[in-house]
Amino acid sequence: MQVLLNRSCAAVFTLVLLPFLLFSQESNFGNWLIYIGSKKIDNRWNFHHEIQYRNYNAAGDLEQLLIRGGLGYNLSENNNNILLGYGFIHSENYVSGMDEKTDVDEHRIFQQFITRQKLGEFGLQHRYRFEQRFVADDFRLRFRYFLGITHPLKTFTQGENLLYFSAYNEIFLGTKVPAFDRNRLYLGLGYRFNPEIKMELGYMNQFLTGRSRDQLNVILFANF
Repeated sequence: MQVLLNRSCAAVFTLVLLPFLLFSQESNFGNWLIYIGSKKIDNRWNFHHEIQYRNYNAAGDLEQLLIRGGLGYNLSENNNNILLGYGFIHSENYVSGMDEKTDVDEHRIFQQFITRQKLGEFGLQHRYRFEQRFVADDFRLRFRYFLGITHPLKTFTQGENLLYFSAYNEIFLGTKVPAFDRNRLYLGLGYRFNPEIKMELGYMNQFLTGRSRDQLNVILFANF
C-alpha cells in the first residue's frame, strides 16, 4: 500500500510539473519559485519571512525577485494574527515591443490581518493586507484581500492527510482610478511532509486590466 501511495504522489506531481517541462523554451507561461517561512518566537510572537523568484518563462528570464519579512502577533491561539512587515522587490520589466529590460526597485511597508477557520474538512484563511509602496520616485497605496481554501485528499493518504488540495483567490485594489489592479486565481496540490513542512505545486492565472498571464507555482512552507 505504501508503494501505491508513493506512485500516486509521483504521478500527481508529474502531472503538475508537466507544464514546466513543456514550456521550458520561450513561452508566456511563467514560473514562480517561492519559499514562505514562519519562526515562532513564543506563544504570541512570530517572525515571517519569504523569498520569491519569479521568471517570465520556466527559468533564466528574471521577472521579479521579492524578499519580504515581518513581525507578527497572535491575537488568539493559531487563528488570528496581525503583522507589520517590509518588502524589497526588484523587477526587470520588458520595454514594450523590444527585447530590452528596465530595472525597477520597490520598497514596501505593509500591515496585514490573517484569520483562519474550519468548515467541516475545509480550512479557510482570510488575509487583509494594506501596502504603502515606494516605487522609484512614485508613492502608491494598495489593498489586497486573499481567500484561501484547503481540503485533505484522504483517498490518496488513507486518513493521514498528507496530500491536500489548495486554492485561493486574491484581489488587488489601488487608490487611483481605475481602482482595480489585478486578480490572482490559484489551484494546486500540496504534500505535508510533517507538521512543520509542506510543499505545493500549482497553476496560477494572474488577470490584469486587458491582459492575463499564467504561472506555475512551486511553494515550500516551513514553520519552526
